[in-house]
Amino acid sequence: MIHNICMVSDFFYPNMGGVESHIFQLSQCLMERGHKVIIVTHCYGNRNGVRYLTNGLKVYYLPIYPFYNQCVLPTVFPTLPLIRFILLREKISIVHGHSSFSTLAHEAMFHARTMGIKAIFTDHSLFGFADGSSIITNKVLKYSLAGTNHVICVSHTSKENTVLRAAINPHKVSVIPNAIDGTIFTPDPSKRHPCRLRVIVMCRLVYRKGADLLAAIIPQICSQHPDVDFIIGGDGPKRIVIEEMRESHSLQDRVKLLGTVPHHQVRDVLVQGDFFLNTSLTEAFCIAIVEAVSCGLQVISTKVGGVPEVLPIDFIQLAPPSSKALVAALNAAIDLRRQEKHVDPLVAHQRVAKLYTWQNVAMRTEKVYNAMAEEPEIELRDRLLRYSQCGPVAGKIFIVIAVINYFFLIIVAYWSPAEHIDIATDFPHKLKSTPQRWTRSAAKRTK
Repeated sequence: MIHNICMVSDFFYPNMGGVESHIFQLSQCLMERGHKVIIVTHCYGNRNGVRYLTNGLKVYYLPIYPFYNQCVLPTVFPTLPLIRFILLREKISIVHGHSSFSTLAHEAMFHARTMGIKAIFTDHSLFGFADGSSIITNKVLKYSLAGTNHVICVSHTSKENTVLRAAINPHKVSVIPNAIDGTIFTPDPSKRHPCRLRVIVMCRLVYRKGADLLAAIIPQICSQHPDVDFIIGGDGPKRIVIEEMRESHSLQDRVKLLGTVPHHQVRDVLVQGDFFLNTSLTEAFCIAIVEAVSCGLQVISTKVGGVPEVLPIDFIQLAPPSSKALVAALNAAIDLRRQEKHVDPLVAHQRVAKLYTWQNVAMRTEKVYNAMAEEPEIELRDRLLRYSQCGPVAGKIFIVIAVINYFFLIIVAYWSPAEHIDIATDFPHKLKSTPQRWTRSAAKRTK
């Protein structure tokens, strides 16, 4: 089955991150399998309008500016005319939203279900249940997923978390992990320092990524091992904590802060190191540790979320999220390296490159699309019944919002009929094969 897919998220290039890379790579592989894929996100500075990326991947940068943390302001109704126009113009059959944080993804899926278009959601994060932010986010997610056809999570831990937060049927949730491009993340031992050991850290310097733990670990390791240096890639509000630690312990020559590293330069940083340190306090999958192992690094990570599911036990040392436990795990990894008892970088790369491929992710996602396309359409009455189960008060509010959106769609369709919307011309993905067919036919005519 061939599908016209619209990927929607607030997070996409030129912003850098795991969600952005996931959307781009998955879209490219789905296009290789014959599907039509477009991406909808908000504008980034002067980047707005329609842009084309590799292989003709069309991106709609909507004229909506981010409100907080790269997410647009939740408005629900005002985005309907623009989203409807794009979905009709591109003849979209499936809307695929990404990230629980993305306001635009939730609104696009909501409008798609109002229009009778299938909607699917991929959750990339783990959330708690106690703090105020998580409570609000979980309630929004419960409402949003009540109207979607299917959900994808990147790990089994993430699936359990999403099922509990959104109160959805586990049979409607599939587990499809992230992947890496094995042709890019290749080892190069010649880039390592011949006399010193280097610990690489690549993450956003925020509380959730364990920046405070990192600041507590570095001075202890540097005092115990004079030949160990740290290279830290990433930026964020907690960078000041790392800088203060470096100044107070006079580690300017041993702790290098790179700032934000573009994704195409991550491999060049990873191959310089011997170890990769992940101090995250919560992770659904953590693609960074897979990229590190693919480059031949030994991983030391906190044992949180879906991290224990990702790598074979001989590639990673897990520890509780405390500075004492992580220092002990890193010391053990350093001792093994000094004794030459570590996995060969080329062997590690070959094993990981076969475990996580984007072609496999695209194939499994395509199976979800096919199964979802065969499901009967959800009637408006059934949608409202699902919304009513979201809570005695919230359920009624959600029903009112859904009904208003439905009538607003009727008004928009009256003022801008579907038959007046020009259908977009698809990008000719098979241009490479066209000259060959023409040459053969021309040769026959010549004969």
